[in-house]
Amino acid sequence: MNYNLLGKSDLRISEIAFGCMSLGSDHTANAKLLHRALEQGINFFDTADLYDKGTNEETVGKAFAGMRERVIIATKVGNQWRPDGSGWDWNPTKSYILQAVEESLRRLQTDYIDLYQLHGGTIDDPIDQTIEAFELLKQQGKIRHYGISSIRPNVIREYVKRSNIASVMLQYSLLDRRPEEEVLDLLQSQGIGVLARGSLAQGLLAGKPAKPYLGYTLEEVQQAAEAIQSVAGSERPAAEVAVRYTLHQPAVSAAVLGIRTYEQLDEALQTGKVASLTTEEIKALQQTLQANRYEQHR
Repeated sequence: MNYNLLGKSDLRISEIAFGCMSLGSDHTANAKLLHRALEQGINFFDTADLYDKGTNEETVGKAFAGMRERVIIATKVGNQWRPDGSGWDWNPTKSYILQAVEESLRRLQTDYIDLYQLHGGTIDDPIDQTIEAFELLKQQGKIRHYGISSIRPNVIREYVKRSNIASVMLQYSLLDRRPEEEVLDLLQSQGIGVLARGSLAQGLLAGKPAKPYLGYTLEEVQQAAEAIQSVAGSERPAAEVAVRYTLHQPAVSAAVLGIRTYEQLDEALQTGKVASLTTEEIKALQQTLQANRYEQHR
C-alpha cells in the first residue's frame, strides 16, 4: 500500500481509503471487515453523521475501540435529521456544527476526529460562520483538520480563499473529468489534498451495463468502459485501471472506495498493489471521450 500526506496536513493516509457508507447493521461483521482492511494496510476510514442516521459512525467507533491511534477517521457534518426522521435539512451554521461534533465524537468513541468535513455546501451558506466553527474545534483539540465534500467550483474557491481546509472530497473518474478543468490544479497549487470518490462511475467502468451518465450517451459510456478494458488487458481487472486513472492526478491523495464485502475489499487492496498507469495509457484513456465540464456553480 502506498501512503500520501493529505495536502499540507500531517495526515499520512493510504491511497486507497475505505468508504464506510455501504456497511450494514451487523456491528460484529463490520468490525471483522474493517479490521481486515487495517491489517492489509488501509488506515483511512471515511464516514458521516448522515449515514444510517449515525449508526455508520457507531459501527466504525465500535470496530476501532482500543486501537484509535492506528487509524485515521474522517466524518462529515451539515445534514441535520428532522426530529420525526422524515428526512434531513441543510444546516452549516456554527451552532449546529458545534453541537453535531459532540454526537459524532460519542458515536465514534473518540475524543478527536482526524478530518471533519462539511458534507456539501452552497455559495449562499454562512461560510465564515462555518469556518469559525471548524477553527474553534481545532483550537479545542476536537478535530485535527477540516475539509469540505463538494463538487461546486464556486464553493471550493471560497474555502480555498477564506479557510485552512486540508482537503476537498469530490467526484472524479474517467467519466467525470470536470475537476480537471481548473479545480485539481487550484487545489494542487494550494497544497490541499483531494479525496476522490466515484472512481468507478457507479460501476460503469468496472463491468456494469452501460447507461447514460453525466451527459454522456450510452454509446459513449460504452466506449469509455471499452477503453478501460483495453488498457487493463487480460492481466488486470478493469476496476484497477479505473481507480488508477483517478490516482494519476498529483492533487489526489486517495481514492475513497465504497466497501461492504470481502470481495470488494480484496479488489480495493489489489488496486493498492498495482503499478501506476503509464503516460501513454493515461493519454489513450483521455482521448476516448471529450472531457465534460461543470455547467453550474462555476
